[in-house]
Amino acid sequence: MHDNLGVLIDHWKADPLSTYNTWFLWEERLKNFRSIRRGIGQVVKEIDAGTFGNAYRGSALETVVGSVAEQRQIFKGADHAFLWKPKLRIPDIYEHADNQRAFARLLHTCDCCDTAEAVVEAIRRIDTHQIKGLGPAVANLLYFIHPTLVMPFNTAIVKGYNAVTGGNVKLGRWDHYLSMRDGAIRLNTQHRQALSNDMGALAGLLFDVGSGRFAAPPREDDAQATRAWEADLQKVREESAAAHKQWLAERESDATHTEIQGWLRDLGKSLGFGVWIATNDRGRAYGGGQLADGCLARLPDGIHAGLDAVRLIDVVWVEADGSKVAAAFEVEHSTSIYSGIVRMLDLALGTEVGASSAMFLVAPDNRRDDVQLQLRRPAFSRVWELGIRYLPYSELKNHREAIARFGTGLKPVLEISHRL
Repeated sequence: MHDNLGVLIDHWKADPLSTYNTWFLWEERLKNFRSIRRGIGQVVKEIDAGTFGNAYRGSALETVVGSVAEQRQIFKGADHAFLWKPKLRIPDIYEHADNQRAFARLLHTCDCCDTAEAVVEAIRRIDTHQIKGLGPAVANLLYFIHPTLVMPFNTAIVKGYNAVTGGNVKLGRWDHYLSMRDGAIRLNTQHRQALSNDMGALAGLLFDVGSGRFAAPPREDDAQATRAWEADLQKVREESAAAHKQWLAERESDATHTEIQGWLRDLGKSLGFGVWIATNDRGRAYGGGQLADGCLARLPDGIHAGLDAVRLIDVVWVEADGSKVAAAFEVEHSTSIYSGIVRMLDLALGTEVGASSAMFLVAPDNRRDDVQLQLRRPAFSRVWELGIRYLPYSELKNHREAIARFGTGLKPVLEISHRL
């Protein structure tokens, strides 16, 4: 089976519509890890402080799980397991204080530990509580804490694992999840060079098998079945070529994101600011060069506590003397607005030089309601105090050249943006 599995992996990686290309290699995936981990930490803090409440809606858990569910197709529906089902009283972490605290201990332990043994022990400990309705779907949160140690979990991944390995893993049981994790690690080790140390790659492959996009490899000694299977792989390849236009549209979305960053870069320079470009975007092609051309190589010295998150803010304007951050911009073309807000909070609350910075969420005009909805979340109550503003694409497009020519300081940009 393993040679055939290698063939499948090669086809899967070459398919432009596979989760490997549309999610695993998606640059925003990595940017969201820290914001989701920070959200998990907020859940733990609220439970420890006794302020979590007894409802999913409006909780910090709803915020962070919603962000996970936005991680493209592999995590679509990740929030279903956490939605409160009142007739069944599940998952039983909203009205049962002891279960709620046990859930927090699981999240906190995994956030603090750095070994597979500690993660597995924390999972075994939560399993002893037998919390009704709280099962391996929690692994989708733990994955964003330890992507090399934890396997994502959903129905399609389980189906794909069973199909590829001949296993009989069942949903809803932690012991079955741990068995699947062990088997997945063995598979990943055997095909590490073609996959990744990050378990998300293998999870994506199993997801695509379990959701029916690819058929599981037949036994190696079944030549007829192998020929039929290879013909099916070729059919998928042809279908993918026809559907590639949709994927190109999403890539164009990424190009638009880069263009907006370029506008903000050039505008900041024209106004006399030093400009920082997000570390994972610096090498993007723009204007005949790279997006980070002529930009700062380092941030002001006062940024330390929230450095990792701040370095991923799309565009940062720094005072000419390098003393502090003047403004920060998160471009939210089509991705989760949640993550951008979290990075802004890290700048304002976790650094010495960001507390007085002007902060902008830059988004298409038709995303105003999305921005407003996110800013209303209870988890972002501090946002109102910080004055994060919404800057529509149209305002930036229509006024950036005039501002660059005649403007000074931040006042013109404040004028074309909105407090929500």
